[in-house]
Amino acid sequence: MSVRHDWYQSETKVVITVLLKNAIEKNYDVKIESKKLHMTADGYELEIPLLHPVVVERCSHKAFQTKVEITLAKETGVRWETLEEKAAPVEVALPKLQTKNWDQLVSEEEKIEEKEAQGEAALNNLFKRIYSTSSPEVQKAMNKSFSESGGTVLSTNWNEVGKEKVIVRPPNGTEFREWEK
Repeated sequence: MSVRHDWYQSETKVVITVLLKNAIEKNYDVKIESKKLHMTADGYELEIPLLHPVVVERCSHKAFQTKVEITLAKETGVRWETLEEKAAPVEVALPKLQTKNWDQLVSEEEKIEEKEAQGEAALNNLFKRIYSTSSPEVQKAMNKSFSESGGTVLSTNWNEVGKEKVIVRPPNGTEFREWEK
């Protein structure tokens, strides 16, 4: 298990505060090397590869009731941007992703649906295809004729439909009635 820690620096030293209650009772141990800090306690471990070298002989540590304070003497007065030296990123070769032609998949799916459609579904697919491949004028004629006729007329001729209201033409053998109010 790792422990939480924080740090600050001055021109000559770096102070690392390790948050560990009752460190003395937990048999804590600190080992400081020129470029590495290693601290252990019962069930805890902290290892930090340091960004810059330190002077080991001038480093110290002290345990308090709630923390262990480790003071590292800087070898040079350089300001540390970070405490830890980050490992160089390892390049991993990713597997090649298969790219899919989604337009082709959609058109294949539409063809399958068209072949499988029967009866009213086939008729609806036909009307969808006509509508989607038509000019805006034809689409406007289809919308106007269908809505004004109550779904009984579908015309693609805007010159005819655009002149006046489309008359309701129910199928043979049926009559059209408006809803009673």
